[in-house]
Amino acid sequence: MTLIVGASFQKTSSPIKFADVTKAAGINFVNASSAEKKYIVESMGGGVAMFDFDGDGRLDIYLLNSYSVEAALAKKPRPAAALYRNLGNGKFEEVAAKVGLADPGWAMGVSIADFDNDGDDDLYVTCFGANKLYRNSGGKFEDVTAKAGVGDARFSTGSAWGDYDRDGDLDLFVANYVEFSLDKLPQFGKGETCRFRNVEVQCGPRGLPGAGDMLYRNNGDGTFTDVSKQAKVEDSAGHYGLGVVWTDFDDDGWPDIFVANDATPNYAYRNNHDGTFTEMGLMLGVAVDENGVEQGSMGISVADYDRDGRLDLVVTNFAEQYNTIYRKNADGTFSDVTRSTKTAEAALPLVGWGVKFFDADHDGWPDLLVANGHVYPQIEGAFSGGQYPQRKLFYRNLRNGTFADLSNEVGEALTVRRASRGAAFGDYDEDGDVDVIVNELDGEPMLLRNETGSKSGNWLSLKLVGTKSNRNAVGARVAVKAGGLTQVDEVRAGDSYISHSDWRLHFGLGEAKVVDEISIRWPSGKTEKRSKVAVNQVLKIAKK
Repeated sequence: MTLIVGASFQKTSSPIKFADVTKAAGINFVNASSAEKKYIVESMGGGVAMFDFDGDGRLDIYLLNSYSVEAALAKKPRPAAALYRNLGNGKFEEVAAKVGLADPGWAMGVSIADFDNDGDDDLYVTCFGANKLYRNSGGKFEDVTAKAGVGDARFSTGSAWGDYDRDGDLDLFVANYVEFSLDKLPQFGKGETCRFRNVEVQCGPRGLPGAGDMLYRNNGDGTFTDVSKQAKVEDSAGHYGLGVVWTDFDDDGWPDIFVANDATPNYAYRNNHDGTFTEMGLMLGVAVDENGVEQGSMGISVADYDRDGRLDLVVTNFAEQYNTIYRKNADGTFSDVTRSTKTAEAALPLVGWGVKFFDADHDGWPDLLVANGHVYPQIEGAFSGGQYPQRKLFYRNLRNGTFADLSNEVGEALTVRRASRGAAFGDYDEDGDVDVIVNELDGEPMLLRNETGSKSGNWLSLKLVGTKSNRNAVGARVAVKAGGLTQVDEVRAGDSYISHSDWRLHFGLGEAKVVDEISIRWPSGKTEKRSKVAVNQVLKIAKK
């Protein structure tokens, strides 16, 4: 297959295949919560991370567990989280208790960052209740929340790391959802905001106060300072924050913040380079959909899906609202192009959560996977099309600004109905393509092994390591030129839905036999280039 920039496929048949290898890999985790989901706090968890906790070069998997109001009131033990160590032979072993990560609290989401720049990836867990920061010391974790001062005790959901002041230390943004108390529970099904299609369901988020957000500045000594108000990102309006990602909207070398808000307009905070931000969601065109309506936004992914050199957004949303693709325009604003991309119709009945643009078949163009599942078990069979567990969506990029829904063609696993939540992406089996782990409520996760291999093209993965910049190189922007195509991406710490994916940037290269040029703008502002780079390798680049 010849890679032709801008060309579109004449047919949608694809060599892309995903297989559910959860059991074969030795993953026996069960996400346990209330079957009825009578309270909103029981529906929003399910974060997952892919990261190398022990420094052996292989991606491990951390799965957060859920809990229930009934169990909490009865003071029953929480179901344990699980850390699966990658053994390198397609198998994993569970080690959470051994390394100190089995009980992070009533957990929601997770993000990874080497916050102290010591070479080990640390771990932050958002919770209903105090969040937790775990410092990694050679594969063992210590709870340093109190010392660090990052134990936000609200109902926290998404978290992400970025060096907003460019001092070489990663700062932390935490999105909070609603005010919720076990001492004053909302009455299930009672009230206008506790019904869906005339079915009695859990209350919220509408009708509940928003919880506000948090920005912690890294002091560089193991502690953090709450700078939310002085940075003007505290969310005084009380929107319902879920997903969050740092991305450089205006390509000025300073990281900005995007927050996906449920049932309220999204936030886009522009970095003013002076420690403050300006909220520009409506001005940039990413706060609402094309009709000016706020959506129930959850997950986020950033990528240049149309290969015009500008980074675009996809945001997953509630049922009867498509997952919104915001295309970045030449003037820096964004346009809702969901319908023209032909992704809207398949998503309308579904509730979208974990999401990522990634090149599943190495043709040089990012495809799209969305994990779905409703929040109300009560709707199952209650009306035509009422489904609580739902299938996943996979769209192949047709290179002409549109996508084809191949969900029924890329593996039976995607058609299995689940109550999916967080999803993390990375090459766990080191075969060159991107795999997926999805945390599913009410049951087992799904490890989706990408079996496409090299059928469609060559590839390159980049692992960047900062020195003057933060060690994870979060915020670095990379341009890869090969086969007449230029691909642009950033290093990010936390995305999808309350989850964290592989640090390595993955680029499909089609039939290109060599990478002509790699251009890197490091978070410090320094730039460098590499020429004539071999394909089909994981290339580690450290800024000296």
